[in-house]
Amino acid sequence: MVSTMPIDVEAVVRLHREMVVRWHQRGEVDVPYEGIEGVICRQFTYNYLLWHEEDVARSPDVGDARIAAVKRAIDGYNQKRNDWMERIDDRITEELERQGVVADPDASQNTETPGSVIDRMSILALRIYHLEEEAGRSDATPEHLESVQAKLAICLEQLDDLARSLGELLEDIFAGRKRHKTYRHLKMYNDPELNPYLYRAKKRRAG
Repeated sequence: MVSTMPIDVEAVVRLHREMVVRWHQRGEVDVPYEGIEGVICRQFTYNYLLWHEEDVARSPDVGDARIAAVKRAIDGYNQKRNDWMERIDDRITEELERQGVVADPDASQNTETPGSVIDRMSILALRIYHLEEEAGRSDATPEHLESVQAKLAICLEQLDDLARSLGELLEDIFAGRKRHKTYRHLKMYNDPELNPYLYRAKKRRAG
């Protein structure tokens, strides 16, 4: 039985590109996909929200109270970004089991999972969108525009590299040549049982 990959890499690139434009135009995020693409799209929403909260955090005219709220939002979005990255990898595991794909005894394991690569691709989609915005500025100096175009060329090349590498990794995984395993990030800062400041503060309030 020939296994089939559940992820179309070219479709992922289009999804990231189309969604970043759509969300900027709408001013809000949504997930108009189902299945594995729905999971990928949901993961992208948190990178999108994270990106724009970080823009606020770097603004010099934002007050301390707003910065504190932004920091909490950043922590929350980063947690969800990692949670949904893991869900992408979990869906791949489920599909491997469904298709009965078993890794070869001597199969190697990649240092980066498909979910992690897709996460990096989504960040590049955001960076490319904003660099293209900068490249279209009518008030920018020629030096600025030249610098932006150089950065944009690098990002586009990196996206091509990641997309190609993701396709090769998925082919190897579904052919049994590579082992697949969800990499658990186990973030501690949002966990009230693992973050010392949080559980000590809880004890102080209780006492």
